[in-house]
Amino acid sequence: MSDRRPRAAWRRRPEPSPAPAPPESSPEGPSVIQATLYRGGRRVASPGTLAETYRQLREHPDGMAWIGLHRPTEEELHSLAAEFDLHELAVEDALEAHQRPKLERYGDTLFVVLRAARYLDAQEEVDFGELHVFVGPDFLITVRHGAAPDLSAVRRRMEEDPGLLSLGPEAVLYAILDAVVDGYAPVVAGVQNDIDEIETEVFGGDPAVSRRIYELSREMVEFQRATRPLVGMLHGLMAGFAKYGTDEELQRYLRDVADHVTHTSERVDGFRQALTEILTVNATLVTQQQNAEMRALAEAGFEQNEEIKKISSWAAILFAPTLVGTIYGMNFDHMPELHWAGGYPFAVLLMAVVCTSLYVVFKRKDWL
Repeated sequence: MSDRRPRAAWRRRPEPSPAPAPPESSPEGPSVIQATLYRGGRRVASPGTLAETYRQLREHPDGMAWIGLHRPTEEELHSLAAEFDLHELAVEDALEAHQRPKLERYGDTLFVVLRAARYLDAQEEVDFGELHVFVGPDFLITVRHGAAPDLSAVRRRMEEDPGLLSLGPEAVLYAILDAVVDGYAPVVAGVQNDIDEIETEVFGGDPAVSRRIYELSREMVEFQRATRPLVGMLHGLMAGFAKYGTDEELQRYLRDVADHVTHTSERVDGFRQALTEILTVNATLVTQQQNAEMRALAEAGFEQNEEIKKISSWAAILFAPTLVGTIYGMNFDHMPELHWAGGYPFAVLLMAVVCTSLYVVFKRKDWL
């Protein structure tokens, strides 16, 4: 977002490391993406299994373990729970996923649920991921359900700043929070662009725009569910600064993240309001268009009815002489007035009188 304040100096990204950490995300790989041990803010080991991680952490009690998992199995989570004394309710939430963003403390372990988001340009839609974080005195465990967020970038950033990483698992948690919140910025920009396009489509009369408004509104509901609870969670963390002796730099860090979350939440609320108004305008325009079509049909029906009246009137006028002419054209030898000398003038006069009378009647009724 363009209006974000400059970050603290310790949060600036240093020059890229010549040996970056291995990727943190691999949808088709093993559930244990990466396990790393740190001492004094520097990597000392990268065990290949959870058992090896436990063993090396016991050998280095002053170290910190950072374990990343992607859709772990029940056995793996239960192994972590037994080793790090994780609460069974938090483990159950991490297994089932589909949790609302929340922050809970179980003894000296903090359990955090986050909803990350990313904007897919090709599909023009928002994809949501879920991240569970266990934070203890000497460990941090991340459990991802979905593609977002990219924690490999967070790991590289932390390893490039040993001073920040040396502050322990709490610093890593705040870096993850910042990465999740930073990931909201492209989503906000993409949604804003979608809304601008929708406004153009609405006034352009695109019949498919109603579906697009509805789908985007549903995504904004999900976006609200991801951002609104995060505001309260961050304020809860800030309220515990004094109690848990949070480092002063981390306090500034968290306040900065909280400001960005509040701004994003307000933008999302504005998007929902805008989509509601656009949907109302679209419904009004559709109704107006339908009314115009109905009016055009009514006018066409009225004109057609007028033409039918004229045709019917002239058909009735021509029916009288046709009837007389038809009767006396039947070629019978014995017919009344057939040999009467005045019969022809009388018949012509009768036909003229009938036709004139019908014409006057229809004319007064505005049929002609």
